[in-house]
Amino acid sequence: MDSEKDLRMCLDVIFNRVSIRKFQRREIPEEYLMEVLKAGNAAPSAGNLQARDFIIVKDQKKKERIAKAALNQMFIAEAPVVVVVCANYPRSMRVYGERGKLYAEQDATAAIENILLAACALGLGCVWVGAFHEGEISRLLRIPEYARPMAIIPIGWPAESPERRRRYPIEELIHRERW
Repeated sequence: MDSEKDLRMCLDVIFNRVSIRKFQRREIPEEYLMEVLKAGNAAPSAGNLQARDFIIVKDQKKKERIAKAALNQMFIAEAPVVVVVCANYPRSMRVYGERGKLYAEQDATAAIENILLAACALGLGCVWVGAFHEGEISRLLRIPEYARPMAIIPIGWPAESPERRRRYPIEELIHRERW
């Protein structure tokens, strides 16, 4: 970033992003979706192995099945696009062995955060959905056994403007090493 303005814009996206669960019935331009996914893949990655995959779902019936498998969170089916982010274990395990499973999950979750921020920066809304029946999502989307769905992200134009939720004061979360 080359200026205070650029820094402020970046921090504004981080501090003002909210979870959106109501979407307009309006398509997302393909170039926006690709930018969001590229941002996801720009996230940090152990050994730069990028042990994450993105499944794009636009089919309405499939989105409804995903929503049902996500504990009947039917707002998922209202989004024009649903992205399922998966950890790709072999991509990381070939270098890091068993510990590579953890790294693949970290790679995927770092990508999820970047997707949320990129969507927000583009004026889109989305939410990180982690409550779902993993086996059902894997079966429905034909996810290979070597990969694990980590999150469902419905993405669309917001049809709501929720207030940002309260955060713990940072002082409660900081723990300093004692000598």
